[in-house]
This record gives sequence, structure tokens and C-alpha cells, in this order.
Amino acid sequence: MPLSIRSLTKHVNMAACMTENGSERKLEFFLKVPFPSEREATIALQSLSPDPEPRKGGITKNLDLSGQTLSVRWTADEARILRVSVSSFLDHLCLVMETMDVFGPPVSQ
Repeated sequence: MPLSIRSLTKHVNMAACMTENGSERKLEFFLKVPFPSEREATIALQSLSPDPEPRKGGITKNLDLSGQTLSVRWTADEARILRVSVSSFLDHLCLVMETMDVFGPPVSQ
């Protein structure tokens, strides 16, 4: 059964906030995705890392791995840009998770 963003969000931790540094206001969004194993989290990180943000400004995305948990942090100037980036990332994350589910647990290297 394919994963949807709705079913994916049942398994992840998300938070959003707005920060101000002088006159500069930034929106931030945090996502933590637990995986069954560190190897699967590494595969997800390697699959999702090659995609830089298409815009040259206005948004940054940082991916980090801590054990079995993939953490993602976005910082954006505008809510619209942030929404598009997060939505696109969740679509790609669903595809990565579906692919891992179809092929089964990864084998040791």
C-alpha cells in the first residue's frame, strides 16, 4: 500500500516557528523522521541529500543524521517558499520509504 503524506505524518515529529534577528524575520520548520535501523536512515539521507533547493535565495534546507533519526531543518523568508519546499521533500521522502518497503530491509555491506 503506497504511503501518503497523511500516513507519513503519523510517524514523524514536526515543529514550526518564526525567528527575528533585528529587522530580519525567518520562518523555520523542523522535521524528525525515525527509521527502523541506522542503515535505512543513512539510505534515506543519501537519497534525499542530492537535491539542493532550486532557488538561489530565500530558503535553506539542512539534513542531519543521528542514529536512526533523519532530521531536516528549513529556514525561509516566505511561507509560500517554505510550504513548497516541505511539500516536495515529503513527496520524495514518501517515495524513498515506499521503495525501501518494496525491496525489504537493506543488506549489510
